[in-house]
Amino acid sequence: MSTDVQTILKLSVPVIVQVGERHLPVENVLALAPGAILELNKSAEAPLDLLVNNKPIGEGNAVKVGENFGIQVSAINSRSELVQALGGG
Repeated sequence: MSTDVQTILKLSVPVIVQVGERHLPVENVLALAPGAILELNKSAEAPLDLLVNNKPIGEGNAVKVGENFGIQVSAINSRSELVQALGGG
């Protein structure tokens, strides 16, 4: 592998674990306050979405790691889908 490819492979990218999604009118967003509860479009048992560049790359289940939350990856998309998510067309 060329040096350029090795450099690219070492880049850090943000990985997002998406619990769920909800669309709200702006007036409802502005009315949010501490203690507010937003019902999401997923059941508590459903797998969480794993995103890179706001594109899905896989899914997994929530786990507790010490005092933190984590995700146990249960599925990863194909290599070509991963490259597309990373912006490789």
